Amino acid sequence: MTPPNRAAAARRRGAARDGVVRALDRENAVYADQFEIYHGNSNPDLARKIARWLGTECGKAEVFQFANENIFVKILDNVREKDIFLVQPTCHPVNQSIMELLIMIDAFKRASAGRITAVIPFYAYGRSDKKDQPRVPITARLIADMITVAGADRVLTMDLHQGQIQGFFNIPVDELTAVHLLSNYFIHKRLTDVVVVTDLGFAKRARTFAELLDAPLAIIEKRRIGNLDRAELMNVIGEVRGKRAIIVDDEIDTAGTLTEIVRALEREGVTEIYACATHGVLSDPAVDRLRESTLKEVVLTDSVPLPAVKRLSKITTLSVAPLIGEAIKRIHRGESVGALFSSEVSFTQEMLLWEDGQQRRMDTRLDSGHDAGTEDVVLSAPGQGDR
Repeated sequence: MTPPNRAAAARRRGAARDGVVRALDRENAVYADQFEIYHGNSNPDLARKIARWLGTECGKAEVFQFANENIFVKILDNVREKDIFLVQPTCHPVNQSIMELLIMIDAFKRASAGRITAVIPFYAYGRSDKKDQPRVPITARLIADMITVAGADRVLTMDLHQGQIQGFFNIPVDELTAVHLLSNYFIHKRLTDVVVVTDLGFAKRARTFAELLDAPLAIIEKRRIGNLDRAELMNVIGEVRGKRAIIVDDEIDTAGTLTEIVRALEREGVTEIYACATHGVLSDPAVDRLRESTLKEVVLTDSVPLPAVKRLSKITTLSVAPLIGEAIKRIHRGESVGALFSSEVSFTQEMLLWEDGQQRRMDTRLDSGHDAGTEDVVLSAPGQGDR
């Protein structure tokens, strides 16, 4: 028979072990329930906006180049078992941004992060998605393999150049779209006699854009000449004469194709031309081409940073930070991301011109000197009850 004092000591030791286990379980639950936003050097402003939307701050990390161009990364916070969201669009400088992304993913993996989500609003090399010439690579697949091998657990991206790029990954991919955000901007402008114009590559999403505006869709048939950034336009399919045209695409790079489309629409008798795209890459000489064009307005998002030297009066930038932030929150909670774009959730229709922690509502007011459909767009501060 065990003496009473020894039995009591055994019970105390058992209770202590149980208490330690419960404490460890609580600690693990706390870490598992936390998420952190980190970023590289490609678009830190967007990452900070996303963090502000989520009511948090970006995590701390050192990311820089040595004199020999080797990239050094050091995570300055404890990320063990945490849900990490790494915001790094692969924009200019493209190859440096890709290497920063890969090295940061590896750093988080070796720091025992619970899950790593690569948030890539702009996916570079998206045009290299197939072998369309002899002896050429499929670089979009190569980049996907590199991200997977580096240790990413999932990818969150936006408006890929082609949808099949999702299939290049062997990890879950959530693809957002800015089509609802861009279309709502033009809905608030209340333009009349509108036709939506796009090329065949973006036709499916442009159809959604046209349906949201309750406008017809016209297609531009084009042929790209070799590997150069210019296209030879072939035909405008659809009735556009006497209408206002909104050109829709996934990105504007050198704006060569865009300016050719503008000329073709002018030849067809379009009265006014707008353009919008998710990714404003604006490689040289895009800014000069846009400045000299007859485009009334160009609407972009901040998936790619727009330097001050590239900002024109005719360029409007909408922030995708609330959309990405809401997707991050849903991924972390295990909720549906697709519901963001369903008829049940009007979130993407409401998030216009959100900036610096505030949502600025869009107010369309008719001027006495303007006829219907050409009203000015006035930004007003958010009222009580706004998000």
